[in-house]
Amino acid sequence: MSADKTYDMFDPANPVLEYIREKSVREPDYLVRLREETAKHPAGRMQITPEQGALMRMLVKLLGAKTAIEIGVFTGYSAAVLAAALPEDGKLYACDHDIRHMDIQHRYWAEAGLLDKIDMRYELAKDAFLQWEIEGLGETVDMIFVDADKGSYISYYVQAMKLLRPGGLLIMDNVLWYGKVADPENSENLTVSVRKFNDFAAQQKDVEISTIPIGDGMTLIRKAV
Repeated sequence: MSADKTYDMFDPANPVLEYIREKSVREPDYLVRLREETAKHPAGRMQITPEQGALMRMLVKLLGAKTAIEIGVFTGYSAAVLAAALPEDGKLYACDHDIRHMDIQHRYWAEAGLLDKIDMRYELAKDAFLQWEIEGLGETVDMIFVDADKGSYISYYVQAMKLLRPGGLLIMDNVLWYGKVADPENSENLTVSVRKFNDFAAQQKDVEISTIPIGDGMTLIRKAV
């Protein structure tokens, strides 16, 4: 395997993905339009896939989650998925340091009637985690989804565990990094960062862990009860 070998998990021509989306993905119209608009963005690959969204929606329901956190919001597709899945009195606390996508986020969230369910903060994740802890969210959050700076994944894990309730679920995205983490010859900085997180997560004793090859790979980590 060469160091620059990549695996396109997002190829819309992939017949298996087409089949999965046809048979099991149920997106409201606003999510379809948001996803299609995001796909035209130069960094459109940062957004989760619709089958990831379907899985996250089901996980929210199975957990009976009322409180969730998202780190790394981009154009707001995954935030909309999570917020819509929460009950009427649920709350999604979301954070992204980049304000450039604020307009598209709010446009679709407003259309979906989700603005009151999303507490959006434009700041660094480390600051948001600290503030949420100060505000009393420690060991109360049902689900946390992280899709942000890969070099900070270990730090995000440590901070997330302080806020998750016992039995709560942490979801880390992009853990396969286009398949590069499995290539020992690939020493690119981001590949190394993701690989280090995967090694770190595998060594944790107080959690249950499962990595699934959906999208660019998601690791589900359940905090011990």
